[in-house]
Amino acid sequence: MGAIGLGGQGMHNLRNFLTCHDLRILAVCDIDVKHRIRAKQTVDLAYGNEDCAAYNDFREILARADVDTVLIATPDHWHAILSIEAAKAGKDIYCEKPISLTITEGRAVTDTMKRYSTVYQSGTQRRSNACFRFGVDIARSGMLGRLHTLHCYYHNGPTCPPQKVKPVPEGFDYDRWLGPAPFEAYTPRRCHGSFRWIYDYSGGQLTDLGAHFNDLAQWANNSEHTGPVEYEGRAEFPRDGLFNTPVRFEVVATYADGVKMIYHDETEPGRGPRGNKFVGTEGWVSVDDTGKITASSDAIMQKVKMNQRGYEYMMGHHRNFLDCVKTRRLPISNAEVSHRSVTTCHAGNICLRLGRKLRWDPENERFLNDDMANGMLARAKRSPWSL
Repeated sequence: MGAIGLGGQGMHNLRNFLTCHDLRILAVCDIDVKHRIRAKQTVDLAYGNEDCAAYNDFREILARADVDTVLIATPDHWHAILSIEAAKAGKDIYCEKPISLTITEGRAVTDTMKRYSTVYQSGTQRRSNACFRFGVDIARSGMLGRLHTLHCYYHNGPTCPPQKVKPVPEGFDYDRWLGPAPFEAYTPRRCHGSFRWIYDYSGGQLTDLGAHFNDLAQWANNSEHTGPVEYEGRAEFPRDGLFNTPVRFEVVATYADGVKMIYHDETEPGRGPRGNKFVGTEGWVSVDDTGKITASSDAIMQKVKMNQRGYEYMMGHHRNFLDCVKTRRLPISNAEVSHRSVTTCHAGNICLRLGRKLRWDPENERFLNDDMANGMLARAKRSPWSL
């Protein structure tokens, strides 16, 4: 494996992959020299040598014939380009969520993975967590009757006051960090952990947490290869400052059969952490990020086999990816289902930005009778980067 993007989430992934004895990490890549050195030292310490190569340019990893798989944990606006280039280079891919910055990018990623028979796993690791799997399985089993409401609980989005332009730190390749995004002057809060609150690089809470909880709702509703047909909602955006993704919001996405998926900007009073609640005509089940499961009946709770414990972070998801690399089976978060799930996030964002109800055609992946909304399916990319 070669690892590309070694900030906070990238290092979590890296440390987990280092525990897999059937995998060897040969190289790391990051455009921040501090991240790059830290990642190399982590790999070398794990293996007891100094063999790990460290690069600033991801293309050097993709050019290596001895690298079979890549970990991609860069900011979101790089995910699609890197995934497509990695597939063309013959690598299997574990890429952090969301799969794309736009709906058009997501479709391009999915089609590329099919074309090259690439094993692709999106980092929606809650799919591999026993507690969340339990909630999905109950919803799909029929014990809740006919599903009618799929709740997805996030957090409010943050704000940031206007920031002064600062010199680019030594050892940080800021131009490459921007990559395909429009040029903007450097300020520290634009980069690293804050990027997801800026629309040029991500989609705020809707694509950060929505990539997880909308995905679970899609799975519970047996709609992994399609999606809602109508979106409406309300949002409050920052009035000024650096961040520009929604702060307060609610989106109601309706499927063709009338089932509603609701994205909440905070949890219900007394509910606790972020998570999902699936409601049907005969009952409900709820799962949150502490691993707590609650339900409308003892009959459901009696089916709980695992301990209700804290969130088991990522390990099973990595194992599923490596096993599928060996067997060539589809991973649990393969490109198609991940694209369909994050499409619900992107469409919700477009709805909130335009401030009006939108109708969506899941088959053709177009908004109906709305040229402005369809104009937001893709974004121009800064030269020389393209899909």
